[in-house]
Amino acid sequence: MKIALIGATGFVGSAVLVELLSRGHQVTALARHPAKLAAQPKLTVVAADVLDTAQVAQAVAGHDAVVSAYNPGWTEPQIHDLFLQGSRAIVEGVKRAGLKRLLVVGGAGSLFVAPGVQLVDTPPFPAEYKQGALAAREALNQLKLETSLDWSFVSPPIALAPGARTGQYRTGLDDVLPGVGDAPAGISVADLAVAIVDEIETPRHVKERFTVAN
Repeated sequence: MKIALIGATGFVGSAVLVELLSRGHQVTALARHPAKLAAQPKLTVVAADVLDTAQVAQAVAGHDAVVSAYNPGWTEPQIHDLFLQGSRAIVEGVKRAGLKRLLVVGGAGSLFVAPGVQLVDTPPFPAEYKQGALAAREALNQLKLETSLDWSFVSPPIALAPGARTGQYRTGLDDVLPGVGDAPAGISVADLAVAIVDEIETPRHVKERFTVAN
């Protein structure tokens, strides 16, 4: 497939890039600073500002699907507003380009830990991640109103970390997946990438959010 990837230099996006290329897909990475991505077979790097709808539309045109792992950075003071600005520009750009398939990588904050209670609204939720998590939840709510896109939104589990690729994972929908004992469920970023590329290749969660864990 021909896949446009947003956020290819980030923690999740870089793992998705490795997984896509390892499976033989043709990848176009949208990057504000293309020099950050080394040349590789089947990889095309395009300079694009994902806050600009027109630039997104031009860069993703002609692709089979778009994977967005966009995040302005957890240390960015304006993360909330920039996350939403970028999310809107990506959605509008994909639609303007005439594409249907969009997979968005969000956060765990909007997963439910109890009926009517989302993780981001619980007292222990880390303050340094709260504004980004609130923005990701709002981006998900906006996606739910989209009727013209075959969108999916993936939330990683509470514990997302570097680690080996096992190729194994389990899935859920809107609730936090249970871990072992008192420990929260987790997944390696490599296995999260496996789940993302599996969903692109064989869609099972069109127009819904899903979550994964080992």
